[in-house]
Amino acid sequence: MVRAILFDLDETLISERPLVLFILPQVYEILAKRLNVSKSEAREIFLGEIERMRGRYEWHDWNYFFRRFSLPFKFEELILSYPEKITVLPGVRDTLEILREKYRLAIVTSGPRYQILKLKVSGLLDYFDAVITRDDVKAIKPNPKIFIAALERLKVEPNKAVMVGDSLEQDVLGAKALGIKTVWINQKGDNGYNLPDFEISSISELLEVLEDEGDI
Repeated sequence: MVRAILFDLDETLISERPLVLFILPQVYEILAKRLNVSKSEAREIFLGEIERMRGRYEWHDWNYFFRRFSLPFKFEELILSYPEKITVLPGVRDTLEILREKYRLAIVTSGPRYQILKLKVSGLLDYFDAVITRDDVKAIKPNPKIFIAALERLKVEPNKAVMVGDSLEQDVLGAKALGIKTVWINQKGDNGYNLPDFEISSISELLEVLEDEGDI
């Protein structure tokens, strides 16, 4: 019997994209002046560094890149200054409202501690019994440490938990390695290669998956 649901955060429950798209032009402008290059060149330099670090521990923290280029930004301050740009994805609030009546809920995120701030400003924090960030375990998904920390906090066994997320590599493979059932949110219609236990296109469909626990 399923007792706990673990959730990825970014692009699973919320999106920081509006905030990122708002700040990046300012990043390019400052960088262009500092390096004496065009804005398009500054854009290539900044995004090139992000791509170079893809998948590494540092890649999950905007502050790393702000520090890397000595930019006058802190992501925590941006979140507090523009909370309306941290958006809750469609169907999330209604789904969490129903799930919290039956299951223990946790966030498992490779992002740093400012993820908690994103949950606060979006009004989602109170839905969760635990929030595990990379800072809590000094590891990112798919490292098992981050999933184990969530299970221990919720006091549930792996076979009584379900992981929900949008990344095959981080969310699905990481959880399956521990014997946690997985639900992949495939918003773009990508090939899942039969890796997840269940595949949905939106968070609202999660309720249907959990309805018949015999399948889980």
